[in-house]
Amino acid sequence: MKGRTIILDHLGDREAAALMVDGKLDDLLIDSDAPRPGTVYRAIADRPVKGQGGMFLKTPDGSAFLRQIKGLAPGQPILVQVTGFAEPGKAIPVTAKILFKSRYAIVTPEAPGLNISRSIKDEALRDRLLEVAHDSAGDSGFGLILRSSCAAADDDDIAEDITAMLDLAARVMEDGGTGMEVLSEGDGPHVLAWRDWTTPAEVVTEPGGFEDHGVMDEVEAARDPQVGLGGGASIYVEPTRALVAVDVNTGSDASLAAGVKANMACARLLPRALRVRGLGGQITLDLAPMPKKDRRAFESALRAAFRGDDVETALVGWTPLGHFELQRKRMRAALSEVL
Repeated sequence: MKGRTIILDHLGDREAAALMVDGKLDDLLIDSDAPRPGTVYRAIADRPVKGQGGMFLKTPDGSAFLRQIKGLAPGQPILVQVTGFAEPGKAIPVTAKILFKSRYAIVTPEAPGLNISRSIKDEALRDRLLEVAHDSAGDSGFGLILRSSCAAADDDDIAEDITAMLDLAARVMEDGGTGMEVLSEGDGPHVLAWRDWTTPAEVVTEPGGFEDHGVMDEVEAARDPQVGLGGGASIYVEPTRALVAVDVNTGSDASLAAGVKANMACARLLPRALRVRGLGGQITLDLAPMPKKDRRAFESALRAAFRGDDVETALVGWTPLGHFELQRKRMRAALSEVL
């Protein structure tokens, strides 16, 4: 089946959203019991971590960890936002730089000014969007970023989105309480799909959509660590407690270029393999043998593949043993933990 399809359904009692591209599962969002990224707390400073420049905080959902603190004393309340999913047994990662993100607008309370996505090049369109932003934001004092999805949106929809985000930001940032409290819940899978999957697609909301559109078969396949690369080559994507290990195999191909071909195919498919499995953190690639002169081409292919990925991923580089390392933000609940 060609084209893009967004299916909003449930996996058991968990809200879930799937993005199918040309009949293949391209992205998967599943709700979990952990605090959702984007949740805003009024937290209480608990104890500093010497040597790390961080502070453990108390929140209604358990212990959280805030990096790069300054002037924060134990017992002091502070507004923080969940930035991702914590590993089992670890504190919730949070930041004091709070953002309010929607489909068209991002409100930045600590960074005033109006900005438009650099991917919007048309000057006339940028001028029109600035007018909409000025009319909607007024003298709020908060910063505002208009996302690339504004390019194909109606002005009234953009203005409505801006107003809603500014109202939420004002309500949260002007909070004067002192005790632990959840001030704003992060978005669930269905809202995230509307917010972030903005490329035109068919949207299916009827119950049973996962079964009808082959999502369940794709989810079952994603539970298998092996991902075929074509020509008999494959990768194994296996999470451990310390890191995610990715092993590249050439299969039955014994040609001189087998390693290069398998590694290039891995570079193209790796972002999707990590997305649908909800994997992040430290990632180590054990690549198939290839000449050192081909490393730069591999890095370029990997960088191009992750450029279109929504989850922040840093290409760290090569190890002395010839492995390649990445660091990926934990923005999804791991498939192995929620199913």
